[in-house]
Amino acid sequence: MPINITMPALSPTMEEGNLSKWLVKEGDKIKSGDVIAEIETDKATMEVEAVDEGTIAKIVVPAGTEGVKVNSLIAVLAADGEDVKAAASAAGSGAPAPKAEAAAPAAAPAPSAPPPAKAAPSAPAAVSAPAAPVAAPAKSDGNRTFSSPLARRLAREAGIDIAAVAGSGPHGRVVKADIEAAVAGGGVKQAAAAPAAAPAALAKGPSDEAVLKLFEEGSYELVPHDGMRKTIARRLVESKQTVPHFYVSVDCELDALMALRAQINAAALEKDGKPAYKLSVNDMVIKAMALALRDVPDANVSWTESAMVKHKHSDVGVAVSIPGGLITPIVRHAETKSLSAISNEMKDLGKRAKERKLKPEEYQGGTTSVSNMGMMGVKNFAAVINPPHATILAVGAGEERVVVKNGQMAIVQAMTVTLSTDHRCVDGALGAELLQAFKRYIENPMGMLV
Repeated sequence: MPINITMPALSPTMEEGNLSKWLVKEGDKIKSGDVIAEIETDKATMEVEAVDEGTIAKIVVPAGTEGVKVNSLIAVLAADGEDVKAAASAAGSGAPAPKAEAAAPAAAPAPSAPPPAKAAPSAPAAVSAPAAPVAAPAKSDGNRTFSSPLARRLAREAGIDIAAVAGSGPHGRVVKADIEAAVAGGGVKQAAAAPAAAPAALAKGPSDEAVLKLFEEGSYELVPHDGMRKTIARRLVESKQTVPHFYVSVDCELDALMALRAQINAAALEKDGKPAYKLSVNDMVIKAMALALRDVPDANVSWTESAMVKHKHSDVGVAVSIPGGLITPIVRHAETKSLSAISNEMKDLGKRAKERKLKPEEYQGGTTSVSNMGMMGVKNFAAVINPPHATILAVGAGEERVVVKNGQMAIVQAMTVTLSTDHRCVDGALGAELLQAFKRYIENPMGMLV
């Protein structure tokens, strides 16, 4: 019988996506693992792999279609030996599922423009319709278990706990062969999932009509929110309403750090006619924050209603501004990496973030974040925590300041940093201890090299 290909959920928060490009056409034969389409989510453009083998009988949703709901039909596949025309005729209407108009009370962003609020995000789904939706990938060692869509589907069908499977793909990604090996060896069966707690209702802003009637007709234009802006709005409203923030600020002197940075950059060997690395102050901030969390492990945590999640590594998300919003690619295990490795990794992540080419595992998760607006001349600000993180560090501009040292005035380079903290899991004294550890590495940067 025909196999339905549905809109996959490429991340736990995805509700809909734009089908930007088909990489196959009707009549093409495909096999599992082939890349068949490109889907644009709220933060990235990702490739979709085929799960089953057969012939593309009908493309239901054309390339360029926006707002295609997760799990809605996008194409029909004729299985091997099946009549392609019969499979195509069984596809039914080619219209994609319409967008939901009703707003769910549990996850509504503040509606400041006409588009309606969205329902709470559904769980990720497999590409083929006969399979049930896939749960969000399990976590391993505090991080997400990376796996291909096909591997997730096979693991679900076999009742295998994918988090317990060792991946042989790039960067430890679990692939089809790993699941087949786990099945042959008896596998690790999944435990029954505990029911998820219902999220608290989020307050709504004024209605569209209430806002628009305050302005003269014709004095404005309406710019509908895109998926990224809706996601940012929903998550920040949720963060401020559910996370009890408190803030700790400290001034850090930068003279020693700037001198060491210049010395390290001057020592860089050339590779292909360019320096092998070029450290920025932000690279050193990332390293200092990662080491501070290593030194103060009780602050490297996430809150859940039943337990404290204590992370074994410092996975530092870094806020990157992109058109229409921002994204936080993550430098994983940053406490173990050299400054040059962090610098080169951030250049790659930042470049692909602006191109919207990051994979979900490269911007989801993490244990803390850094938001640096110093390059924009901002002296001091407080950032909003990005759950499930318990902390975020806001970094201001480095500038010359007059300070008193040994009873004498002196001019130093300094910056102000502000730590936003989730008071449910990091108390005031612990937050201050973390910030003092960060300050110690910034003002004595040689400690980051040993």
